[in-house]
Amino acid sequence: MSGHNKWSSIKHKKGAADAKRGRIFTRLTREIITAARNGSGDVNTNPRLRAAVSAARNANMPKDNIEKAIKRGTGEIAGTTYEEYTYEGYGHNGVAILVEVMTDNKNRTVAEVRHAFTKYGGSLAESGAVSWIFHQKGYIEVEAPEMNEDDAIMAALDAGAEDAEYEDGILYVYTSVSDFHVVLSYFEKNGYQIREAELTRTPTTTIDANDVAEKLIKLIDHLEDLDDVQKVYSNYKISDEILNRLAEN
Repeated sequence: MSGHNKWSSIKHKKGAADAKRGRIFTRLTREIITAARNGSGDVNTNPRLRAAVSAARNANMPKDNIEKAIKRGTGEIAGTTYEEYTYEGYGHNGVAILVEVMTDNKNRTVAEVRHAFTKYGGSLAESGAVSWIFHQKGYIEVEAPEMNEDDAIMAALDAGAEDAEYEDGILYVYTSVSDFHVVLSYFEKNGYQIREAELTRTPTTTIDANDVAEKLIKLIDHLEDLDDVQKVYSNYKISDEILNRLAEN
């Protein structure tokens, strides 16, 4: 099994981002609304909504907030309508960057995204320029401190996962989008503690960016800090030593 460090580019400095409680609640609310609007309000038949609700629960979002967001998505409660857009671009060393946004004002959002790329040394590209590099996947983190590595990985594969790995009592599980619901249900029904569950994108190729790490991280940080940005994906490859050093600064 491949090491989970290869997925670090899609989970860049997540802990720091999630510490901004108000912002993460806003993003989760928008995701729940849109997932319910585009699918249904039933988490058992809507994998995207199930992932969004799971993420909201893990972030300790109040149950009432989650239920209201679902009802806004299904039209039972009136509210702001958000549209989804994806912007593509390049960072330093030609690193691919994919930006998913959810906004009620496209003109404002695209201007902010373009400004971020320009200010921090990147460039906005045309649609389709880098999206082909990223594949949508299901991602689940499971607390399994009592299991050994072989048993934990076999449990994930038996549940229908595409790939899994185990480190320091945590099982990292990767699934197809279609099997995400099934695999997540398996762990929930068997009493495992789910640390995180989401639909995400993983790069098929990576680009070494150790020599431009600080500049690239500033660009991605700025994009992630934009109010309308939901997620930022990139295919950079930066050593853990450098990432840890930058995180400390």
